[in-house]
Amino acid sequence: MTAAGVVTLLPFIALTLSAVVVMLAGTFHTSHRLTVGLTLGGLAWTLAMLPVTAARGGRQVTELLLLDDYTLFFIGLLVLTTAGVVLLSYGYLERRESHPHDYYTLLLLATLGGATLVASTHFASFFLGLEVLSVSLYTLIAYPRLHADFIEAGVKYLVLAAATAAFLLFGMALVYAELGTMSLNGFALLHVTGGGAADTSLLVGGFVLIIVGIGFKLGVVPFHMWTPDIYQGAPAPVTAFVATVSKGAMVALLLRYFRGVSLNPHDTVWIVFAAIAAASMIAGNLLALLQSNVKRLLAYSSIAHLGYILVAFLAVGRTAAVAVGFYLVAYFVTTLGAFGVVAELSGAERDADRIDDYRGLAARRPLLAATFALVLFSLAGIPLTVGFLGKFYVVNAGARSQLWWLLIVLVATSTIGLYYYTRIVVAMYVEQPQALPSAPRPARLGAIAGSRASDAVLIVVAGLVLFLGIYPAPLIRLLEHVVAGLP
Repeated sequence: MTAAGVVTLLPFIALTLSAVVVMLAGTFHTSHRLTVGLTLGGLAWTLAMLPVTAARGGRQVTELLLLDDYTLFFIGLLVLTTAGVVLLSYGYLERRESHPHDYYTLLLLATLGGATLVASTHFASFFLGLEVLSVSLYTLIAYPRLHADFIEAGVKYLVLAAATAAFLLFGMALVYAELGTMSLNGFALLHVTGGGAADTSLLVGGFVLIIVGIGFKLGVVPFHMWTPDIYQGAPAPVTAFVATVSKGAMVALLLRYFRGVSLNPHDTVWIVFAAIAAASMIAGNLLALLQSNVKRLLAYSSIAHLGYILVAFLAVGRTAAVAVGFYLVAYFVTTLGAFGVVAELSGAERDADRIDDYRGLAARRPLLAATFALVLFSLAGIPLTVGFLGKFYVVNAGARSQLWWLLIVLVATSTIGLYYYTRIVVAMYVEQPQALPSAPRPARLGAIAGSRASDAVLIVVAGLVLFLGIYPAPLIRLLEHVVAGLP
């Protein structure tokens, strides 16, 4: 490989070497703090390489990877989110694992898989990135190793992800048989031009099978059944990673290479995505109403939020692409904050995942309760939060493309969402644990190792929720720049 190619791949090289360094350091020295420091240092090194790569302009690396401004933006988003997960994990694992260095190695490898997905321009790199991400998640979900619920969740994800990979590979084979290429660029061009080949049953079948694989990774209806079980069973920081980095990487790939679907609203693939969006918004919000487990509630909520993103994805124009990017950033920030609070309150025996665990929290931890309330209001789309502007941009993009029936579903289901988010807020501020003698005892909220790191993440999250909700202009300008190269 030439020197120019090496410079272009510096973010990937930094992530790979960081994983190796963390693995070797954990072998020879078992200090948890050192491992976290090395992990954060590797992520910071990766971020520092992004401007270096950007200075060379968008470059295609063989047929497999494209590192343009769009790719670098989303890699930066994934890396920053992973850094937040690392900080949330520190105190959480201090209470559960004595030598969790391999956990951080897997986090770095999973981030590498997500970054590969974002940069992918070929079925080979697409599948490679997906598998690096998925295989890392199998083990991360099963952490800590001696907890039965975590192991059960890891096995469930393993079985379902392996089955879904078979659908994805078969779909790729059908598309290759029809088009004679495995390039995702040709895949995107087919939708933009509306070529007649798209009408063949073989190609439509391939598209549908690929959508099954993508739909599983996004956790949208009807591929959502794994989501509440994995969210509930996985450790809280890992759940935050699955809900953000894992899904965000797939959304970024979807936006780049399925973008042309929006140009053909009567095409079979467009109709499939529209049906998935509507079903996700309806089922996600209705099923969240029935939950008394906070992690399961947030799982069904995430299904609905991916449905909202798909509404903007199906709209036409640069405004729609910007809306997808902005909503994804808002979703990352708020979801990281929500699971950050769960991780902060979780004890050594179990996660603080019951609504009863949050009763009277405002009296015990007022700042933590205020942060959680702010994040929940943002997820509900209350004004002056980033979540409100995210939904505003999605509705604006949908209205420009006259997606009226999808917008009606979005507005109606968002109203439902306000109710179940408010249930948690009411429990924190109104219902006191003394008034409920039969309720389970809340998770222990005493001083815990690593809580300062979690507090720092939550402070940043709260600041971003308000700042981006009041002054989104810098992020909007950045997104307008990075989506300018999309088809």
